[in-house]
Amino acid sequence: MEREPLRRGGDNQRRCIDSVLSHLQRILNTRQGNVPIADDYGVPDFLDFLQTYPESVHEIERNIRNAIDKYEPRLSGASVTYVPDEEDALTLRFQIIASLTMEGGRKVFFETVVDTDGRIRISK
Repeated sequence: MEREPLRRGGDNQRRCIDSVLSHLQRILNTRQGNVPIADDYGVPDFLDFLQTYPESVHEIERNIRNAIDKYEPRLSGASVTYVPDEEDALTLRFQIIASLTMEGGRKVFFETVVDTDGRIRISK
């Protein structure tokens, strides 16, 4: 009889989410056209979009969602939503909600922050 099978499942789920988080970090910090995998791997340079902020927010949301849909197969049904930060108007914050394709379709939540240098930090 296996000892503490539920605990092991939790570890597997945590490892899966951590792996997805790490991969999202890689995808969203790769500029399209900069890797031999595919010309559209990654996202456009968001610094270009900041020149037309706040009109460009929906385009940034769409680009993040498209990158997730195409290059992170462990997530499905991703929604990306801009979350205004009234205390720091220069910070672009987005919430990602998606379902894990494994783990019974469990919903996962990530927050992304686009720094002023265009780098993206992701946390769970």
